[in-house]
Amino acid sequence: MADNNKVKIWIQLADAENPIALSINPEEEENYRKAEELVNTLWKKWMNRFNATSADVLARVAFQFARLYLEAYGENRQVNDFLTDLNKQLDALNTEVSE
Repeated sequence: MADNNKVKIWIQLADAENPIALSINPEEEENYRKAEELVNTLWKKWMNRFNATSADVLARVAFQFARLYLEAYGENRQVNDFLTDLNKQLDALNTEVSE
C-alpha cells in the first residue's frame, strides 16, 4: 500500500514529554486510539496505587500488556491447532463418504 494512503497521528502515552508520531492506514486508527487509552488508563490507575516513578509504572504496564499478549497468542494457537485437526478429520470423513 502506498504511503499516500496513510494518515499521521500522534499518540500520547503516560506523561512522556513528546507524543509518538505514527503513519498508519486510516482504518487502523480506532485500534491505535483504543490502545493509547488502555495504556493511559492503566498507567493512571497504577500511578495512584504504587509509590513508584512514572517510568517504573510504565514498565509495569508494558509487562502487563506483554503478558496478556502471550496468553492470547497461546490461546489462539490452541484454537488454530484444534481447527486444523478438525479440518483433517472432516476431510477424512468426506473422502470416506465419496468412495
